Amino acid sequence: MTQDTQTDVMDPARAAALQVALGFEERIGAGDQLPPFFHQLYFWSPQPPSGLGRDGHPKVGGGLIPDMGLPRRMWAGGRLQFHKPLIAGSMAQRRSVQESATSKTGRTGPLGFVTLRHDVLQDGHLCLTEWQDLVYRQDPSKTDIKPKAPLARTDETDQREVAFDSTLLFRYSALTFNGHRIHYDLDYARDVEGYDGLVVHGPLLAQLLMLFAEDLMGPLAEFSFRASSPLMHFETATLCRNGQAMWVRGPDGRQCMTAEALPQSE
Repeated sequence: MTQDTQTDVMDPARAAALQVALGFEERIGAGDQLPPFFHQLYFWSPQPPSGLGRDGHPKVGGGLIPDMGLPRRMWAGGRLQFHKPLIAGSMAQRRSVQESATSKTGRTGPLGFVTLRHDVLQDGHLCLTEWQDLVYRQDPSKTDIKPKAPLARTDETDQREVAFDSTLLFRYSALTFNGHRIHYDLDYARDVEGYDGLVVHGPLLAQLLMLFAEDLMGPLAEFSFRASSPLMHFETATLCRNGQAMWVRGPDGRQCMTAEALPQSE
């Protein structure tokens, strides 16, 4: 099994920059615990221009992600187990493996599914286990009929409105070193991949849900999420929670993401 290992310092300045981008007043410093999912800001894998695909992501094949012959990539969902808090300012190591890679044919044509597992350690202790689910698909055709998005639940007991714009998407892309052009290149997102606007990062929605969950429930033990419909940069969304169930509802009532948050035991 191919394994990729990276080390990085959990630079508090990078975490504080995300807090600023999200409009939070608190500032993370060295020695502070990182909020859940902030490890996405680290373990960059910079590639030269020749190592990038047309979408701005590193080319597939030859590493953990095989070339499945499908050009469009989406982060479809994931699951996280939080074992110990990650500490800002300290060195960490991420060990990554490919757990599965499969192909099938769906309503919109051929699909490729890849699951990666990441273990993040500090001082030799396992702090976090993450499973990342990626989906690859073919380019859209002008004759394709877009599938109708499911409607989101309306029985939330807690909710929070969130708004997006191209500046936030650019800043999140920069902080996570995510070169995917659907998040900042409007012409590419619209004309090549068939979206109505810039696409809000799935991980950004998951990040906001995790922070919302922690505000309501305290420290998290596990969190899982699944994207179901893209959200555009010009849309306002609602973060929702009922018990351990969480979801993101678009302005037209569609379901953009579902999630489950499990708090740590008392």
